[in-house]
Amino acid sequence: MTTEKLDIMKVIGDGIRCGLKNFFPLFLMIILYILTFWIPYLNVGTTIGFCKAVISVGRGEKIDPLSIFSKDNFKNLGNFFLLMGLISIGVTAAMLFMFFPAMVIGIAWSFAIYFLIDKHVSPLKALQLSYDATYGNKWRIFFVGLLCGIVVCAISLVLGLIPKVGPFLAVIGCFLFTAIIIAVEGVMYDFFSQKADAIIAEHRAQFCRHHAPEAPAAEDAPAAEEPVVE
Repeated sequence: MTTEKLDIMKVIGDGIRCGLKNFFPLFLMIILYILTFWIPYLNVGTTIGFCKAVISVGRGEKIDPLSIFSKDNFKNLGNFFLLMGLISIGVTAAMLFMFFPAMVIGIAWSFAIYFLIDKHVSPLKALQLSYDATYGNKWRIFFVGLLCGIVVCAISLVLGLIPKVGPFLAVIGCFLFTAIIIAVEGVMYDFFSQKADAIIAEHRAQFCRHHAPEAPAAEDAPAAEEPVVE
């Protein structure tokens, strides 16, 4: 299993770049998501579509704000709810051992939804891939989230203190920082997606080695008959 470390500053830098590049599509998508989230059933499809957008942003692809309404988002509802249920059960069980194990398992499984959607794997396989791909990087993921949260709160507070236009700037800043945070999440997933591909390839190679048919043993050639001397 590869143990390549997540570069925190590179992730944040790439996230800022991708977030600013896709700000207007992401801004429209966030607005549409907020306006329609209260609609039953549709909100499930838009949530899945939103996760697809996170994946696309991290890979530098163009974002279509209306893609959250695509009918393709509803093809995997069963696995989506099954995955959400498994995560809820696992994190709740971890809470019985105090808060820290729940936080660790929550971080370890935080990319499972993206693996489910992107890799077309089962819910259990998505959880395993997320856990394995984030191995050795959980604290780095935590610090990325913590650093983003501190920066967002500090800048929003400063903007909010500006007379007259402060509240307006704070709202615009919140949308901008939300777009950047979405992009940071996408960049992190792209990093772990590459690790997951290596893990999958390694597992397949091991499976092939263990299940490859053994070559038949070579039969000994018959001994040459000695000539009979009369």
